[in-house]
Amino acid sequence: MASLDHTLCLPLLFILIISTVHVLPASATRSHKLKNAITIREVNRRGPYIGLVTVFETEENAFLGSVDFRPDPAHPFLDLSGRRFRIGKIHGKKVVYVRCGIGMVNAAAATQQMIDVFNMKGIVHFGIAGNINNSMSIGDVSIPKQITNAGLWDWLNPDKAEGGDYAAYLDFGKYTVPQGDGSDSMLGSIGYSYEELYSVSIGHKNSPKKVFWINTTQEWLQLAAGLEKMELLQCVNATLCLPEKPKLVVGLKAATANTFVDNAAYRDFLYDTFGVSSSDMESSAVAMTCVSNGYPVIVIRGLSDLAGAQTGDNAVRKFGSLAATNTARAVLEFIKKLPPYYNLNSYV
Repeated sequence: MASLDHTLCLPLLFILIISTVHVLPASATRSHKLKNAITIREVNRRGPYIGLVTVFETEENAFLGSVDFRPDPAHPFLDLSGRRFRIGKIHGKKVVYVRCGIGMVNAAAATQQMIDVFNMKGIVHFGIAGNINNSMSIGDVSIPKQITNAGLWDWLNPDKAEGGDYAAYLDFGKYTVPQGDGSDSMLGSIGYSYEELYSVSIGHKNSPKKVFWINTTQEWLQLAAGLEKMELLQCVNATLCLPEKPKLVVGLKAATANTFVDNAAYRDFLYDTFGVSSSDMESSAVAMTCVSNGYPVIVIRGLSDLAGAQTGDNAVRKFGSLAATNTARAVLEFIKKLPPYYNLNSYV
């Protein structure tokens, strides 16, 4: 092989220097991981904990501003993968709280990390959601019994006949203007697919089960049923109030996808096809991660908007904070109802 000329040597030298710079902090990284490992071991000796997973700042501000969160005096938080896991107690129950970030990947990643790292007893996931059900209202709180991933689908050509292994179809031709003229759409249709659930409860390893709905934990739903008469806030402030007093409902269905729904036609499709009452971007990911690992899970979502059924702008900017506060109140009351064994090895 011919020898390298000087024009190639300089870039190679530059690459070697850069590579060396990247390698140098490795000892610091190992030291940091060791420190975290020691902290995690100390924290877990004080467990088990209830995991609290919310999504973004509005929900976090409402939650931390509504509850008496007592940080662990020795280890009030642990920073992992860019997220802050807060460790403490709420009404005598030991909790680990994290804000996961928007979307299903963030939700699943934060939930799995919480389960892997901490001594957990179960997960309470909460936040705001779009209202899909006309019998529900902005400000209401829904605690669903089943959640589907409505974002797992195949986009099909117009000439693709309905059939095959799909849970439902959305035919774009049915939504042409003028409405109902039966014209074909070049967008074709969407076939909604099933999740592949890998779970510790499935007998055959590495053999997923096809599911469309993820069930939340029945025992926790029964516990939450006692919240249906609780008082929820009706007003954002003295001049901005909802027309009716909000309510809490247990046992409906919810849809999740990496899509913010703000379209009346799609809203109607979701309700008519799947019977869901709310739409969000994280719940099914959290629930599926918990079910996969064999942990109890409950989802609590406050309705912040009409998901496109409104006239004018989406109401989430007006009532998102109110929905988040009502959700936080429901989470607090649920934590109160958890049995005493969630308060083992308490600290002062």
